Amino acid sequence: METRKLRVALAGNANVGKSVIFNQLTGLHQHIGNWPGKTVEKAEGTLRFDGYIIDVIDLPGIYSLSTYSLEELISREYIAVEQPDVIVNIIDASTLERNLFFTLQLMELEPRMVVALNMMDVARDKGIYIDAEKLSKLLGVPVVPTIATRGIGLTELMHKVIETAEKGEAVKPPVYGPEVEARIKTLMELLEDVETPYPRRWIAIKLLEGDEEVERIVYRLKPELRGEVERLRREIEEIHGHDAPSVIASERYAIASRIAVEVITLKSPRRRIGERLEELTVHPLWGYVIMILVVLAIFYGVFSLGDYLSQLIEAGFGSLRGLYVTHLGSGPLAELLWNGVIEGIAAGVTIALPYIIPFYIALSLLEDSGYLARIAYLMDSAMHKIGLHGKGFIPLILGFGCNVPAMLSCRIMETERERILCAFAASLIPCAARGVVIMGLVSRYIGFQWALTLYALDLLIIFALGRVAFRVIPGEPLGLIMEMPPYRWPTARVTLSKTWFKLRDFILKAFPIMVLGNFVIYLSAIMGWLPIVVDALRPVTVWWLGLPLETGVTLIFGLLRKELALVMLASLFGTSDFSAVMTPIQMYVYSLVVMVYVPCIATIAVLVREFGLKRALIITLIEIGFALLLGGIAYRLLLGVLTH
Repeated sequence: METRKLRVALAGNANVGKSVIFNQLTGLHQHIGNWPGKTVEKAEGTLRFDGYIIDVIDLPGIYSLSTYSLEELISREYIAVEQPDVIVNIIDASTLERNLFFTLQLMELEPRMVVALNMMDVARDKGIYIDAEKLSKLLGVPVVPTIATRGIGLTELMHKVIETAEKGEAVKPPVYGPEVEARIKTLMELLEDVETPYPRRWIAIKLLEGDEEVERIVYRLKPELRGEVERLRREIEEIHGHDAPSVIASERYAIASRIAVEVITLKSPRRRIGERLEELTVHPLWGYVIMILVVLAIFYGVFSLGDYLSQLIEAGFGSLRGLYVTHLGSGPLAELLWNGVIEGIAAGVTIALPYIIPFYIALSLLEDSGYLARIAYLMDSAMHKIGLHGKGFIPLILGFGCNVPAMLSCRIMETERERILCAFAASLIPCAARGVVIMGLVSRYIGFQWALTLYALDLLIIFALGRVAFRVIPGEPLGLIMEMPPYRWPTARVTLSKTWFKLRDFILKAFPIMVLGNFVIYLSAIMGWLPIVVDALRPVTVWWLGLPLETGVTLIFGLLRKELALVMLASLFGTSDFSAVMTPIQMYVYSLVVMVYVPCIATIAVLVREFGLKRALIITLIEIGFALLLGGIAYRLLLGVLTH
């Protein structure tokens, strides 16, 4: 039997469990890219179900289908122009009325649609019980209750998706009040000879709402319509006493409210632990205490576990080295293979992975539990000091894992100015790779408390430089408007799958560079090229920074990946016992410079893609210059303090 194919798009508000459903459906068969010509992330995956190969597209989480944001424009263009076989509208059952506002806008596009009534467990905990059958009847589309975190209802959801695709029936759009409907009908008649990929009724509604993108399309094809549209808008405003967009929005809210009232039964909920936790974690005093304790616990746990695992793996590779020599000998070719290739792999496994894996797990737990949004709320006032609001703290937190997704997540900021400020601040965050250097040198050989001083200093630098950037770049900061998701238990499957995807990306991108970088350094040492490079950097590394001569090469290769700096340092010194070749002051200064100077080449590439070559170059040069200046000053201060 021939395998049939379907394209399914997931659409919904932010924080409704859309990504969880996407992960549950597609598992490991997914990839992340960008929408063509856009800087918005595009997640696609595939699954086999009931004789179909189903391509699943996770549309951006949005609240309307207007053109106020790039995400909204992308979503509506995909639904209307690409016309996927089925749209799965994912709804948060605990906030049904607000979610239905978006559902009604989707229905206006007249797609084939199924509603996933998700987070039913959260709704029940709040005393909210929804009649799914009645909701389906009122909307005119299939409705499937789901609890995505536990995989409940997803099989039935896919059965409904296939059934809807096979029937091929488009959803009927909602009907509004007679005054609005009369004007929509008039416009639809005038639009009969206007060819667009969008439904005529939807075009008429958007013209009445004053949608600039739709106006541009329609008036280019039929400019004489402008006067008629303005006349119909005025009629609506005269009847209702409000502008036409507000009237149409009110019509949608009225329908959403009526449906919600008819399908919801409220019961008195028990006071849940989540509610008490909610009050405590956003408290003006205890909220900050909890946040500091959580962040410190994560860092201490990650670094303690990383140190332990690193030592175990290092001992394992030491034993492997003995077996290698026993069976393959220690001739030139065997030494080239071990020192040039295997040492690069060993260094990555020993130095990088023990710290990165626990951090990715911790970050996923923060996201999935809903606590990351509370951190953003608490940090709103502090972030305003550098011209950002609390949402800007989320890219900063992500930056502790990797600066690349941190750069990309700056898209959550509303204006270009805020995105640049956020990216600049996030690029200064010591990512997990830079954390490897800090932990591998400072924490391991000097003490964990000294590693904490580096992180504290980095936060001061971020706020100082961010404040300068805030004054230099014109504009005013916006207020914080963001979704506060309910607390929920993270699931092992989702947490581990997220960790694996991040780790897989890291291994595929970083390990080849590690091995190649290690091989180049070993080959350069054999060929006698290293002394030339090292000597040229002597004024910076030795005189100004007070570091060993060999460190100059690692600072250059560290641009490939930051953890390469420590890996290559071990290769150059011929030992991973850095206490034998560096003083505590040198370890501290070296870690400080690596922490502050520009992130890896991948981060620079993202900066160029997001903000252009000129801005990326400015950020890069500022951070390199500041890192070298700060490193030299720190060396002299520490030398003066510790020698007197």
